Amino acid sequence: MEVDRRAFIASLGGVAAVNLMDHEAKAEALEHYMEDKLDEMIAAQQPEKFPTVAEIEGQIETRPFRRGAGGLFTSSKGNVKIIEKMPDKPTLHDFFRLRFAPANHVLQSATRALKTGMSQEIVLACLLHDCVLSLIKPDHGWWGAQLFEPYIPEKSAFAIRYHQTLRFYADDDAGYEYPDQYYRIFGHDYQPPQYIADTYKMLKNHKWYMEPRLVTVNDLYAFDPNAKVSIEPFEDIIGRHFKQPKEGLGYDNSPSAHMWRTLARPDNPL
Repeated sequence: MEVDRRAFIASLGGVAAVNLMDHEAKAEALEHYMEDKLDEMIAAQQPEKFPTVAEIEGQIETRPFRRGAGGLFTSSKGNVKIIEKMPDKPTLHDFFRLRFAPANHVLQSATRALKTGMSQEIVLACLLHDCVLSLIKPDHGWWGAQLFEPYIPEKSAFAIRYHQTLRFYADDDAGYEYPDQYYRIFGHDYQPPQYIADTYKMLKNHKWYMEPRLVTVNDLYAFDPNAKVSIEPFEDIIGRHFKQPKEGLGYDNSPSAHMWRTLARPDNPL
């Protein structure tokens, strides 16, 4: 076992404290320190204990918020803050900057899709697939497809809508494993509801099955805390495939305009 000398000395109270100890006391302290570190290392090797569905449901009344609320409407770090107002004619870039930010996950997902040679429709779907989580979390695939559908290619909307279903089903050939994170979020004994199972059955035989599947593949590995990403590499794809309304998102009377207005004005009481 390698011992971090600085950490060991700090655990004893610093250099001054160590200098006051005799050789026997130092040796005994080192032995205890190594025993504690060994216990920590062995404990870290134990399989993680995932909660059950019942345990997760038991947490509901312990929180002042519901897990399904979108990110703009809750805060896990104290009170929510005043957010900058949107421009009069907001663009997708404005929403990324002012409502979806920092958007690290979707930017990482799209970056991976771009680097691995995915089609522009898939790269766009990866860029947009979880943006709706700022608004709402349950059924976010369907909500996300509805939010973007008036403005993006049909295949991109299809991929966003159904990535939610396929994330619950492994596909070894495509390189997608069921994530441990879902055991933590849903419980180790969770079974998707029937509508998800029925949708999966439909997708397995659909000609566009790989569109949402590729979103899940690029979704799974897009949680790198050290990655440096930005929206700039996707400006050309956005320009080619995102139909920005001249009136601004939320004011073009599209089927999802109300959703963009809700994102723009999350502090409205009604």
